Amino acid sequence: MSQSSPFFNRWLSRIGPDQVLTILTDLLDAGAVFAVDAGGKVLFWSKGAEKLFGLTAEAVLGKPCAETLGCEEGQDPCGLAELGSIKAQIVNPKRANGERVTCYRTARAFFDANGEFAGALEFLRPQAASETALGIRENSESFHGILTRDPIMLEAIKIIRNVAETEATVLIRGESGTGKELVARALHQESPRHQRPFLAINCAALSPSLLESELFGHVKGAFTGALRQHDGLFQRAHGGTLFLDEVAELPLELQAKLLRVLQEQSFTPVGGDAILNVDVRIIAATHRSLREETKAGRFREDLMYRLRVVPVFLPPLRERRLDVNLLLWHSIGLHNLHGRRHVDSIAPDAMRRLLDYSWPGNVRELINVVEYAFAVGRGNELSLDDLPPEFREVKPAAIPETQAAAGHKTFRGEADLIREALQITGGNLEAAASYAGMSRATFWRKRKKYNIDPVADFSGADG
Repeated sequence: MSQSSPFFNRWLSRIGPDQVLTILTDLLDAGAVFAVDAGGKVLFWSKGAEKLFGLTAEAVLGKPCAETLGCEEGQDPCGLAELGSIKAQIVNPKRANGERVTCYRTARAFFDANGEFAGALEFLRPQAASETALGIRENSESFHGILTRDPIMLEAIKIIRNVAETEATVLIRGESGTGKELVARALHQESPRHQRPFLAINCAALSPSLLESELFGHVKGAFTGALRQHDGLFQRAHGGTLFLDEVAELPLELQAKLLRVLQEQSFTPVGGDAILNVDVRIIAATHRSLREETKAGRFREDLMYRLRVVPVFLPPLRERRLDVNLLLWHSIGLHNLHGRRHVDSIAPDAMRRLLDYSWPGNVRELINVVEYAFAVGRGNELSLDDLPPEFREVKPAAIPETQAAAGHKTFRGEADLIREALQITGGNLEAAASYAGMSRATFWRKRKKYNIDPVADFSGADG
């Protein structure tokens, strides 16, 4: 934690904190600094903010920030009341001319002596051109932390947007690390319940008795150690959303009780006799097939149909080839903001291993790989030596046969990497070079070496 001496505090009081804040923020000419009060009205607007958004301080002071910047859902400053602080969130505020600008948002909320939200200080840094040269923001979607340009994921987001407006129960299916909880939170944030609680529980993490108590609560004396009444998640989530992760692991004896909540919106706490009525939307997730679990006798068929009103499937990262590079550079960009190391390129051999890897841990594993690379490596280029040991084997991890049969291929050399990059980017050399982890000059030279013509081989090239 930063500290200051008593002399600094006296100096600050003599000069005036408002003048110091103005001078300090003027030094940050690469972005916008502003402050809002508890109601979201702008209290301070830096020169950098004027420059970035084309709005003078006189035009915005005292006005709601969310309206001034045209904040998208979940991006307004008052949302900090629950979050406390934000680091490197991507937001898309509007300039005075209506154009949206992609920024990294860092913010800190302040609370009064009673713990009430008192306002926030924010810093928005526009995303550098080098970070968008690949087209990371183009033809892609950033939706409540879900970043993708994969057609299947884009279709899933479309379904999420539509079903969020309803009260339908949603079942999210996907492997570990594909972002099931992010989807559940997005469903809640996009729903009319977004101002009410969102609570989550992993059904595989607790024993049956503890899970029952955590879900439905218990009365005092219900069992040994129950010294006081405990309100369960269903009570605490009243009016909001309850996310049941790994619902396939729910014990059979609790499945009947969950079915009653879904059917009648009521339940009885452990050891109690009073029936409690609740208004809770259920979102469930699993990496297993509930149909297969039902056939095996491990899951109730009637409950399966209750949970599986709207199924949403999240494909594994190995089937989202377009997203691997997108997520890599997004994660690298976040680390560039807060670390000593700044990576602006990926060595071709490292990029080939990253693209060919099967990613059994999905997006969560990719994030960890980038964190590993920043921890062990140095320099502006991310090299093969910066990657975990499994990437440095003689052969990259094999893509599953099912994926190969679907038309996916692995790179066998630089020529294939260059062709893939040109195909993905429609022949755009700048974007293709970034995709391949090369400088534009190196990419141009190697393209000539292998006699690959972007205009002849790829439609839509812009040279």
